[in-house]
Order: sequence, then C-alpha cells, then structure tokens
Amino acid sequence: MNKTRRIHFMKMHGVGNDYIFVDTALYPIDNPRDIAIAWSRQHMGIGSDGLVLIGRPTTGEADFSMRIFNADGSEGMMCGNASRCIGKYVYENGLTDKKQLRLKTASGIKILDLVVDELGLVETVTVDMLAPVLNDERQFLAQGEPLPDGVFVSMGNPHYVIFVDDVEDIDIAYRGARLERHSRFPERCNIEFAQVTGEGIRMRVWERGSGITMACGTGACATAVAAALTGRSGRRSRVIMDGGSLDIEWREANDHVYLTGPATLVYEGDITLQE
Repeated sequence: MNKTRRIHFMKMHGVGNDYIFVDTALYPIDNPRDIAIAWSRQHMGIGSDGLVLIGRPTTGEADFSMRIFNADGSEGMMCGNASRCIGKYVYENGLTDKKQLRLKTASGIKILDLVVDELGLVETVTVDMLAPVLNDERQFLAQGEPLPDGVFVSMGNPHYVIFVDDVEDIDIAYRGARLERHSRFPERCNIEFAQVTGEGIRMRVWERGSGITMACGTGACATAVAAALTGRSGRRSRVIMDGGSLDIEWREANDHVYLTGPATLVYEGDITLQE
C-alpha cells in the first residue's frame, strides 16, 4: 500500500527564474529527479523551472547546501538566482543571523552577502560566483560541427553567448533547443542571445534542462564576461532579461564575478507526496 506524506515547499523566484524550494532538514526528498519533473509541470504540477533542495552540510565548510534539479529532472551545477533565494529564505526564517553565508553547491562554495532592511527583510543578495572558466575541455569541444559565432564561458556550468543585432527577433525555442545539444557541447549547454543597448545588455536565454526561462543568474554572469572580453562593455554591467535586471561586476583584482539582485517569495504551501 502506498504511503503519503505532506511536504512543505516555497515557490520563489529571482527576476522571474522560479523554483520550488524544499528544506530537506525538515522534509527529506529521496527521488528529486522524478519530483522535479512532476512538480515543475505547468497546469499539472506547481509549475517552475525546477526543484531546489536546501540542506545542512555535515562539515563546517559551509552554512547551507544547495542541490538543483531542472524541469527535465537533470541535476544542475549552479544557479545564481536560486542561491539568492536560499539566502533570503534561511535569514528571514531565522535559520541563521549571519549576513554573509557560505553555500555549498555542485560547483563549489559560494559566498552570499545579504543586504537586510530595518524590518529584517532581505532586499538584495550578492553572490561571489568565483572566476569564469573560458577553456573548459570537459564541457566544450574545440573540434566538431561549426557553431555560430559566440563566446564560451563556464560559470560552474557551461554557457555559449551569441551577440545579435536584435535579440527580440530571435526564435529562442528553435535555436536554443538545437544549440543546447550541439555536438561541441558534450554535457549540453545554456545558450544566451545578447544585444548591447544604451540601458545595458539585453539578454534572452535557453537554459539547459529547462528551456526558455525569464532569467538566468549564471547566464547573466557569462554574458557580462563575454561582453567585456569582446570589448562590448566594461567590467560592470546591468543585464536585462525578460524577468528583470541583474547587476554584474567582474573584478580585476581577483577575477571573480559578483552577481547582485533581489529574491522574491511568491507563495508557500503543502503538497502530498506518494511513496
């Protein structure tokens, strides 16, 4: 006989990049891949870009941990938007009083700096995304079928940034889906289409494992790095996506990329899980 239990979840987003968050210290999840697929479905689930599990590391190397599963069930390496949401959740729910947190991810320890208002609410979070990797032979093959002109940047996960004249005129669904699985990307790839404007860098994204999303934190970082590398911008950029804007700084002193933006709680609730 199947057992059921209630799981409490939070629906949160960073500039439109929305995820379902579960605190696994309270609600363990044994089959996150299947749950990510089921819960992420629009109309038949909660609806999201994926599932994020908040954990407690067993060593002192980090304060909290994050595992992220895309809407197709594949496990992601890193998500800047989800990281900021975790910072907001753990602080506002009294799980920590620290305003600087160490978050363990599949791509290393990330430092989160929280800006908190007088009411104790987290206004913005800055994530130290560490240094970009420009030549990652594991995630990008130098030889293979031709690619459209672009810049490969790894921010703990692979990105290919293509600069275009009019980003609004790009068929993201068609081009993104095909480039994600291009033969040059053995681990698949996030695809960004970007256009430099007077207001900043306008970017639209096809996320590996999720498809079109309203924003991508690591994608914004990769786009800002690609723009600086190609002389299209300086080391500080505002990246404007369908869901909002993020501020990116690629510091020359340590080569680290810093991502700053808000995090928003949409709602929270309970869902029945059959086991």
